[in-house]
Amino acid sequence: MLTPLWLTLKVALLATLLAGVLGVGLGWWMARRRFAGHAVIDAALVLPMVLPPTVVGYYLIVLVGRQGPLGRWLESSFGITLLFTWQGAVLAAAVVALPLIYKAARAAFEDTDARFAQAARTLGAPEWEVFLRISLPLALRGIGAGLALTFARAMGEFGATLMIAGNLPGRTQTLSVAVYSAVQAGDDPLALRLTLLISAVCIVLLVVASRLLQPRH
Repeated sequence: MLTPLWLTLKVALLATLLAGVLGVGLGWWMARRRFAGHAVIDAALVLPMVLPPTVVGYYLIVLVGRQGPLGRWLESSFGITLLFTWQGAVLAAAVVALPLIYKAARAAFEDTDARFAQAARTLGAPEWEVFLRISLPLALRGIGAGLALTFARAMGEFGATLMIAGNLPGRTQTLSVAVYSAVQAGDDPLALRLTLLISAVCIVLLVVASRLLQPRH
């Protein structure tokens, strides 16, 4: 149990960091800008949350597989192959979990009082300083809740991870994939232990997210 647990935690943490950076940046940008195609971009960013994970996995194979445009570039330029690696599992989990942190961050930025940011701009503060010193601190609770949900979603990711990283014990087998393997092998006691473990971790994360989302008094 420890090997898939450690791999799952590593994949979920790195996926949360990757999705967090992208999601917070995109959430802030989409909350502060209105332009032609805004609704289309917003829908595209949320799409991985509603698509079947296997469809997301197929899109990633097309993109980062050895015949894909990004996959060919990574292999020819840096010798990096993402298919059937734990790094591929990180990418899959990050893409699937991205909508959670994006929606949470965008909502948090939209709930902040825009007058503070506008006052800072009037005083000559550059946009990056407005973001770091005004917008981000005001939205931190909502972003924290989104990150907790993102981590929980990354821990439970199965379909896209299985298609990109495969099911290699000790290398790419996360907890959710290990549960699938245990059930397939008829090892119900192991499947139950793994299921209870990942459920307990996700419950803790959901409680943390719920507390962060509670209004401040």
